Amino acid sequence: MLAVAVLAAGKGTRMKSDLPKVLQPLAGATLVERVLSSCQGLAPQRRLLIVGHQAERVRSTLEGTGGLEFVLQQPQLGTGHAVQQLLGPLAGFEGDLLVLNGDVPLLRPETLEQLLARHRASGAAVTLLTARLADPTGYGRVMADADGAVSAIVEHRDCSDDQRRVDLINAGIYCFNWAKLAAVLPRLSSDNDQGELYLTDTVAMLSPAMHVEVADADEINGINDRLQLAQCEAVLQQRLREHWMRQGVSFIDPASCTLSEGTRFGRDVVVEPQCHFRGNTVVGEGCCIGPGCLIDNATIGDGVEIVHSVVREATVAAGCVIGPFAQLRPGAVLERDCRVGNFVEIKNSHIGTGSKVNHLSYIGDADLGTNVNVGAGTITANYDGVRKHRTVVGSGSKTGANSVLVAPITLGEGVTVGAGSTLTKDVPSGSLALGRAKQLIKENWQGPS
Repeated sequence: MLAVAVLAAGKGTRMKSDLPKVLQPLAGATLVERVLSSCQGLAPQRRLLIVGHQAERVRSTLEGTGGLEFVLQQPQLGTGHAVQQLLGPLAGFEGDLLVLNGDVPLLRPETLEQLLARHRASGAAVTLLTARLADPTGYGRVMADADGAVSAIVEHRDCSDDQRRVDLINAGIYCFNWAKLAAVLPRLSSDNDQGELYLTDTVAMLSPAMHVEVADADEINGINDRLQLAQCEAVLQQRLREHWMRQGVSFIDPASCTLSEGTRFGRDVVVEPQCHFRGNTVVGEGCCIGPGCLIDNATIGDGVEIVHSVVREATVAAGCVIGPFAQLRPGAVLERDCRVGNFVEIKNSHIGTGSKVNHLSYIGDADLGTNVNVGAGTITANYDGVRKHRTVVGSGSKTGANSVLVAPITLGEGVTVGAGSTLTKDVPSGSLALGRAKQLIKENWQGPS
């Protein structure tokens, strides 16, 4: 059996933030959500989150995470004290305990799988994750033999000159035999500079102790301040871009683009510079995105072109062309082969196959049929100050420049709206609709003297 405990009680003072450190965002997910997701493949029987600072805020953020048990650490007196809080919840538990840190979000699932497998195969009381650093200054050194058996962990300040030349450091990730750990946890002492109980001290109390060296030291990067948060973001973004480039996506300037982990691409997608993908975005095959686009929780069909535009919570079918400088807001649905051009905003509207909204228009709360042509400057006046109303435009209709359709209103099929018209009444199919003031000309006009 396996239990996973995530330490998430710290204040994160150096973040200089009202938001708890473990709730800081990283590539579209919080730090602690990333830590929890890294161990999903291990299928643990118990998952425990040790909370303290702003415990209710952390709990409410994660309340939708199924099967998560919250354990309160109050006050926060060190990592050993945090794990001591599990003595009650895990009383009678028989199995292994994996201890993770809520601010170490880059661990790969395969690394944790390797750690657990080595722990169980060796029969160790504790197996810790280690890494080799070019500059291990400040880190506790792990003294181990060629077989991976750990004899000691020595803090940097306590190292001899020879020990300081050791580049193997403790990553602070542990797998314990829970029964053996539970037996020594009450013996931890706070006789140290910080007056805290350290989980590291249990390693010297448990035998045998083993270690597993992580292949990529970036995986153990912890986050204590905004600088380290940015550094971890850079590592994660590079991982995501490399993954999708191996899947057949071309990034013209990879470093200028950012992705969320929920982004999915088809093959032969070209991403131009300065494009950003958020949430659970899906981009179909053969698309060209950018430059300068933000795609957020949107679904993009095959062969779509989008340039210098924002697409949020919208659906764009195959063959559409978007931009430049268009905005598709939540609820916008474009069927195949639509064109949405410069300075056009579409919200909560359905645009039929082959329809065009090419210039300077606002289409909100509307249903457009197929092959509708919306003239430059056309707007749907959908809000009466209290409620939103819908506009319906039948297939094959077209509006002239600077038309205003005051909702609720329905235009039938094949309707032509004269330029500059403001329409407030329904228009039957096949009609020409004009709603503008009669032109007045005064010849030989002399302005005010």
